[in-house]
Amino acid sequence: MSIRMIVKHPNPVLREKCKEVKKINSNLHKLLDDMADTMYEAEGVGLAAPQVGITKRVVVIDVGDGIIEMINPEILEMKGEQFGPEGCLSIPGLLGDVRRGQWVKAKALDRDGNEFIIEGEELLARAIQHEIDHLNGVLFIDLAEKTYSGRE
Repeated sequence: MSIRMIVKHPNPVLREKCKEVKKINSNLHKLLDDMADTMYEAEGVGLAAPQVGITKRVVVIDVGDGIIEMINPEILEMKGEQFGPEGCLSIPGLLGDVRRGQWVKAKALDRDGNEFIIEGEELLARAIQHEIDHLNGVLFIDLAEKTYSGRE
């Protein structure tokens, strides 16, 4: 496992629509492990593959309850609304107030290729939506109603 360099905005890889993962193998497992290490090192709560320069539909999230690895994630359902600050490891020093679903239900594959369903609310719901947006080339600054200086 190793720390990868986090791609910074305005690198064009952050605007690409990522490709579906077709084959789960040791290279993908290494990517998942490296992404988790990179996210923890940067003190983030989520990281998407394009943030480390890989245009595959892979994200890792940890809002404090342990690592969640999602391959080919897809939001199935969303309810309610939350509005609050978001930041991004690829856009250091900037925060934005973003409107998101309060609760989400998503499906994805785990590292063994098994499909699973995850439901989350509040911060987990926000993180799932934020990371899946990355896979579609969407950044929080595209959705923010206002942006302002945050921590570096």
